[in-house]
Amino acid sequence: MLIRPAVPEDALAVARVHVSAWQAAYRTLLPDEYLDRLSADERAQKYDFSNPDPLTFQTIVAEEDGLIVGFATTSRSRDESLKDFGELCALYVAPECWGRGFGVALAAEARARLLQLGFSDALLWVLKGNTRAERFYRNDGWSADGHERTDVVWGATVEEIRYLKHLQRN
Repeated sequence: MLIRPAVPEDALAVARVHVSAWQAAYRTLLPDEYLDRLSADERAQKYDFSNPDPLTFQTIVAEEDGLIVGFATTSRSRDESLKDFGELCALYVAPECWGRGFGVALAAEARARLLQLGFSDALLWVLKGNTRAERFYRNDGWSADGHERTDVVWGATVEEIRYLKHLQRN
């Protein structure tokens, strides 16, 4: 497994992971017709892996045998009530690679990057009802803090639960 920063040429491969993970993980949480319409080609056009500002969206990828099988995106907190926090904005692994340690490795590297940027705490949002993700993050030391929100992601209205974690150096 190789974990490295995403580069612009990774956009389509990252989008394929993103779309396939959404289609598998959210199948019972979002309408089938919506999930079936998601397009990696369209999603890839939204990524910008060339911004050098470390406090904006920064993406790392996990590779196996030269193929991108997962990614994580971090940034400064977008949550107005937690401005001093870092944020794990996204963490997705291709469904055929679930349970093989890619998510754990990406989460660890994302936390390390947030620490390097000076954040001592982080937040993330989980789609309400995504028990697999909630279990993953609880096992990684994140805790739901009771805050929920309604958000629009990729044109879908979703209910989300906020999780927090104090970041520690290993």
